[in-house]
This record gives sequence, structure tokens and C-alpha cells, in this order.
Amino acid sequence: MPMTNPLLENSPLPHFSAIRPEHIEPAIDTILADYQSGIDAMLSNDEARTFANVMQRCEALDDRLSRAWSPVSHLHGVKDSEALREAYSAAQDKIVAFQTALGQNRELYAAVKSVSESKEFATLPRPARTLVEHDLRDFELAGVALEEPARSRFRDISSELAKLSTEFEEAVLDATDAWTEHLTDEADLTGIPESGRAVLRAYAKEKDLDGWLVTLKQPSVQAVLTYADDRELRARVYRAYGTRASDQSDQGRFDNTPRIERILALRHESAQLLGFANTADESLATKMAPSAEGVIEFLRDLVAKARPMAEADLAELREFSRTQLGIDDLQPWDAGYAAEKLRERKYALNEEELKPYFPLPAVLDGLFAVINRVLGVSVRERANVEVWHEDARYFDLLDASGKVFAGAYIDLYARTGKRGGAWMDVCTSRIRSEDALQLPVAYLVCNFAPPTPDRPSLLTHDDVITLFHEFGHGLHHMLTEVDYSGVSGISGVEWDAVELPSQFMENFAWKREGLDLIARHWQTGERLPDALFERMQRARNFQSGLFLVRQLEFGLFDFRLHREFDPARGARTLELLEEVRREVSVLAPPEWHRFPHAFTHIFAGGYGAGYYSYLWAEVLSADAFERFEQEGVFNREVGEAWRKAVLAVGGSRPALESFVEFRGREPTPDALLRSYGVAA
Repeated sequence: MPMTNPLLENSPLPHFSAIRPEHIEPAIDTILADYQSGIDAMLSNDEARTFANVMQRCEALDDRLSRAWSPVSHLHGVKDSEALREAYSAAQDKIVAFQTALGQNRELYAAVKSVSESKEFATLPRPARTLVEHDLRDFELAGVALEEPARSRFRDISSELAKLSTEFEEAVLDATDAWTEHLTDEADLTGIPESGRAVLRAYAKEKDLDGWLVTLKQPSVQAVLTYADDRELRARVYRAYGTRASDQSDQGRFDNTPRIERILALRHESAQLLGFANTADESLATKMAPSAEGVIEFLRDLVAKARPMAEADLAELREFSRTQLGIDDLQPWDAGYAAEKLRERKYALNEEELKPYFPLPAVLDGLFAVINRVLGVSVRERANVEVWHEDARYFDLLDASGKVFAGAYIDLYARTGKRGGAWMDVCTSRIRSEDALQLPVAYLVCNFAPPTPDRPSLLTHDDVITLFHEFGHGLHHMLTEVDYSGVSGISGVEWDAVELPSQFMENFAWKREGLDLIARHWQTGERLPDALFERMQRARNFQSGLFLVRQLEFGLFDFRLHREFDPARGARTLELLEEVRREVSVLAPPEWHRFPHAFTHIFAGGYGAGYYSYLWAEVLSADAFERFEQEGVFNREVGEAWRKAVLAVGGSRPALESFVEFRGREPTPDALLRSYGVAA
């Protein structure tokens, strides 16, 4: 194949402007063939198995595949098209089949095992030993010990699950893009502030329409459900958003119901083939949590503490809605609207008052200043780097000497063809070869309201927290000092600890020291006034009981869904969700609501039987940040200790060991409970 295929070029960064759907399959075919040839050559060699000729050889082969697939997968999330979907799906099938077969290659397993049993093993550095140990575990989880027909069945399941996850995510994106409501009478927008109207006006302009276009993109949904006085408009948007990709919308055109059923059945079958009782038990093989019972106990203990607080929050909200808003029967589509009014009444605080202090350019500069203060790292934009959209930008990370050691692409605005939500993903991993060190590069993606012709993108404080969260993931990836990609950065980190660095970073967006760097009024340059800061702090735990029980609902539902699946009864998705809501929730959605059908985290995002990880890791992050509160928010010695103990080591050792090195003890939930205003 001629080397004009950009996915086959050995360049430091992807050539996004050159990548076409027709490049994808030929590139993957070539790389997989070379990968297999490399494995065959290694296994046919009679020389003694060493870390270099087995593990590092495999790492190099895998890195080449990752560097080609990473931009393809990224484009699938941020610049989707029918042609790209088709090419992505075909190539993904081949990659999954290849990787599953590789995971069941007994000769390769024996080679890795030989390394683990060699005299050399004890002399290897800790990250190298961990890489070997993780590989042996992953072989077992890939079914290396299975005999036929289970062996082939496991491969078939892996392939089908990959397809279903992709289809699930695409159905959510299509359903999100399919619904709009065109408004031409400004009276329909009463209550929505100018910043929200500007977003809706921009969506209309994008479609060559006059007036305003309400969509299911997050900035639109947030503007309507939080501010629109028109209760019927709120109800329509709530219903459209809450029934995406289900039997309740679009005549079932994007319905994820059969995919949910099939995904859960296949995951359960796969887990049982490996000797686990269920998917939840299998998932814990790569997590911190000691047992399924331990996860359930952790969540229910938090429910017991949070639910009374949520009930009090709801009672207050209902009374306020009845007496001040004339809403006698508070419904879920009223909750955000009423809460914003109540917060303004109690604390003289509303998001629109805060947003002028959070123009995105200032927030980014402030985020970079925080990173510099805490970690001694500088972030500098680099021009003339190829990107996939004009919204995207590229930044270098530099150490104290001015040397570039990592990079990040940042793409922050919502648009058509871009998956909703926020995430960090890997472009390249840190890996050292004989003659070079490949630097880690991250993708950082959000879906904020874009700028308008007369003002920059103005963020809510929740948006600011989201940006800090995702950059925390990015720092975990980019500040690694481990030279083996399988355990550098976020790779190899237990899934219920991977949120630790991201949730840790959120705390700086609440501190006066952090806000002094982040918040600058977009017109005057004024810092956040002390009076406004004090009102923010007083309102920090406003309605936090309702927020916490919602997270607990998600976590308990996900874990029980995977733990209690019974092939004879099927998924029972809505039935089980109702059970969880009776135990956890205080304001239940209507019967027609279909939240699971767009729950991409667990059906397409790697969090299946793992959504509890957000709360599990939040225990760690709240406890870790408490040391900064005690010794100084911008204490460089503490920042360096955090970097060395947690960020630098990646997945090269257990997360608990890293936490204990930083904190001097094991974690306790006390700091988390205090942060929510819940009694320990």
C-alpha cells in the first residue's frame, strides 16, 4: 500500500485534515497484518523470553495500532458522518476480533508467563513488573484458558458487544440531533436570559432559520429547564430529552431497548464463561472495591445518610413552588426551574449573575495558572497544528525548564455531529523505545455553549467544574513518568480510582485562591466580588441531597442491573430501575421516562457495573484535597507530593498504595460527607 494513507504515517500528531473514511480499513488491515507478523516472529524465535523481547515488543506493536485507531475513534465522537460510521464499524470489527484472538493466544501467554517466572523479573522496576502482572490477568479475562466451544463463543460475544455499544451510542446521538422545536415568538422564551437566547438563536441560524431553535444539546436543554417560564415548553423538552433513543420517541426509530437487553445478556454470558457469577463480579477483577457486597454496602450506607437530606430538600422545593410559583404539583420538569428561583431567593444568587465572570478564555487561562501554581507545569498554545474543526486548539505542556513533555487537544463547544457530554481520551501514550520517547497527548472534549458574535462563551460554574474535571483526567494521562504505555497515565489504573485526579481538580474551582485566577468579568475584567463569592459558598450545598441521591440511583441501578441479571427473566431494566428509585429517589420521573436508553456511560462508555466509581473515587479525592486545605491550596511541596505519588505513577501500582503515600493513611469518607453537608 502506498504511504499516502495518513493513518500509516509515523508522525508525532495525527494529520486530521488528511484523514478520510476510505483510509480507515486499508490502514487497519495493514497494521493488523504487521502486528500478527510481529507476534509470529517473536514466538518462533527460540531465544530466552525477556522483558525486552516479549513485553516491549508487544508494547511497540500495540502502540502502532493505537496511534492509528485513536484519531479514527476520536473523529467518530466529534465529527460523525455516515461514511465515517461505516468505515469505523468495519474496522472496529476487525480490531476486536484480532484483540480477542490475541488475548486467547496461549503461546503468547506462555511467553509472558516465562518472563514472570524468570530471574530477570525480580530485578525489573516496579512499573515493568506491574505490566507483566496486568498482562497475565488480562489474558485470563480474555478467556485464554477456555476450551472449545466456549473459546469461540467468547470471541463472538466480544465482537457483538463492540458493535452493540457503538450502535447504542450512535442511536443516542441521532435521537439527540433528530428533535428540535422552532420558535418564532420571543414571548415563548420569557424567563430565558439573553445568554441562553443567544445559544438558541445560533442553533436556528445554523439551520438557516429565523427566530430560535430549541434542541436537545446540553446548552439548550439547560437554558429551557432552568429558566423558561413556559411550563409546557419545559415539559416538552424534558420529555424529548428523557425519552431519547427509546420506544417513547421518534416512533421507536432509534430505540435502544433491544440493544440494552442484548448487551446485558451477552455481558452475563461472557462473565459466566470466565467463571464469574455475573458481570458485576467480573468487573471487580480490575477495580479497588473488594467485593460486590462491599459496593452495595458502600452505596446503601450513603443512601441512608443522603436520603433524609434529599427529602428535606424536596419538601422545601415543593413548599416554595406552591407558595411562590403557583405550582401545586411539582414535576421533574419544574425541579430545575424552581430550584434556580429558590436559590436566588435564599442566597441572592443565580447562574446568570455568575456567568459574566466565567468567560471561557479567562477560565482557560485561570485553569492553566492553577496547574502552574500547584504542579509547576506551564500550558502554552501551539499554532499551526492540524485539527478536525475550527473550534479545536492544541496546547503544549512544559516543565520548569521550558521543555515540552506532553500535549492536549481541546474542543469545548457543542455542535451537530458531536457526541454529547464531556470526556478525556488518549491520542498518544508515553512509551520509550530504544531511540526515542513518545510524549503523551490527550483529547479534552466538552459541550459548552459556543460564543456569539457579541460575546465570548460564558460558562456556568458547573461548566467550570466540568472543565477542571476533564483536565484532571488529562493531567493524569499527561504527567505520567512511566515509560510503558500499558501502565502509564490512566492505563492500568483501577476503574473505581480513575476518577480520583479529575474529581480532585474540581475543588480548585470552589476555592477563593482558585477563583481569583479563574474568574474575570468578560467586560470589565473585574475579579469575582467577595460578596458574590460568599454567596456561592453559602449555596454550595444547596439541594445537594437531591444531587447525591441521583448519583446513588445511577450507581445502584447500574450495579444491580449487572449483578442480578437472570437469563430466564431478561434484563428487567425498567422494573429494576423502579425498585432502585423506591429505595433511593424522592422525586421519581413519569412512567414514560426512559433514562436507561441514553445511559451511554454504562452501555457504551466503559462504566458498566462501574458507575459507582464516581462516588468511590470522590471519597478519595475529597480526602486527598483536605491535605491542601490544611497545608495551603497552592502549596508547591504538597502539589509536588501529589504529582509524584499519584499522577506520575499512573497504573504502575495499586491506587490505594499511591493514596497512602500521599495522605499517610487509608481514606475515610468524612471529607466527602462534609463536602455535601451530610453528617458522618
